[in-house]
Amino acid sequence: MPKMIQCKTCGKEIVKNAKTCPSCGAKNKKPIYKRWWFIVTVLIVIIGAASSGGNKNKQDVATSDTTNSSISNTKDTSETHNNQDATNDTKDNAPKEYQSALKKADSYANIMNLSKKGLYQQLTSDAGEKFTEEAAQYAVDNVKADWKNNALKKADSYANTMNLSKKGLYQQLTSDAGEKFTEEEAQYAIDNVKADWKKNALAKAKTYQNEMNMSKSAVHDQLVSDAGEKFTEEEAQYAINNLEN
Repeated sequence: MPKMIQCKTCGKEIVKNAKTCPSCGAKNKKPIYKRWWFIVTVLIVIIGAASSGGNKNKQDVATSDTTNSSISNTKDTSETHNNQDATNDTKDNAPKEYQSALKKADSYANIMNLSKKGLYQQLTSDAGEKFTEEAAQYAVDNVKADWKNNALKKADSYANTMNLSKKGLYQQLTSDAGEKFTEEEAQYAIDNVKADWKKNALAKAKTYQNEMNMSKSAVHDQLVSDAGEKFTEEEAQYAINNLEN
């Protein structure tokens, strides 16, 4: 038996597939929501809405990230300024003698390349600046200096002007009778200084031969001795081999 539906115009039952109603002659049209063009239109609207929503979410996320980044940068900048202000306030509030010691410390550390310990001694020494221990300690604690770089500059001078050996240079940098750098600072200098140790040994050997009239054998012993120049055996032999006969 064919499926029956009601005519939308007169209400009579008609066969579902009938093109017109036998009673009133009205066309038997499919509901609008079942028509292909309506379905396609709805799908386009749904897809467009989903795409728009996705883009909006991305824009919202991007806007949120930008806002958060801006807030973070503002916070970091504010903290940096606060730290700088606190440091400046500390220096401004320090006693006049402390401020004077700090200015002297800056000169000794960054022009004369002193070590931290050497700087403190220079500031407090009766043969130096004669600051109080408190003022000197304040200066040492607050001066801006690269102690490793200072050690390297001192090493360059000793190695290339005074012709020291590597071992002799290390001892000079760390000794309390010398530059008073830490072992770490001195080792950094030794590792990075540009020097020709064999050439230094030869320069020392020539001095001993020409000014002190020492024999080659005596010069050799002086070059390698721990109480002397502290060159390696190879460096000393190079020097002896290149001395004038």
